[in-house]
Parts: sequence; structure tokens; C-alpha cells
Amino acid sequence: MNAKQPVVLAAIFSKLAPPDLRWAEIESLLMVLGAEHLGSFGSRVCFVLVGVFAVFHRSHPKPVTDKGAVVAVRKFLETAGVKP
Repeated sequence: MNAKQPVVLAAIFSKLAPPDLRWAEIESLLMVLGAEHLGSFGSRVCFVLVGVFAVFHRSHPKPVTDKGAVVAVRKFLETAGVKP
């Protein structure tokens, strides 16, 4: 992990979903944690991590991810056994 990724992981698991996380930072974190990018279908992005499958909506046109997507990423990571 680089210096930024632990900060992103902590932000995802914070009590309130942060309003300023960039999708590129989240995607980078998922890859470092071992998630496999299965492909993109328009703005939908598919990942699998230790057998847990998830589809997320990539934010556009702005690079900032909405709070609902951050909560979905948190649930995905929790289900996959990732802890901050």
C-alpha cells in the first residue's frame, strides 16, 4: 500500500461516508487489496474479492464518489473480510 491507500480505507470505514472520495482512489485500493476487476459495462464496474462479487456505479462526470457508493464499497469489503 502507498501512503494514501490506508487513509482511503479508513475513510471508507468511517462512521459517516465521506463526500469527497475519488473513484480512482477507491479502485486503486480495491486492486491493492487483491480484488479482481472483471470489467466495465458503461458506468458499471465489476469486482470480485475472495469470492465476493460486487458491481459499483462509477461516478461521472465528476470524479468524486457519492456517499451511497462509498457505503456499498464498505459493505463489499466487510463481506470479503477486510477490516481497517
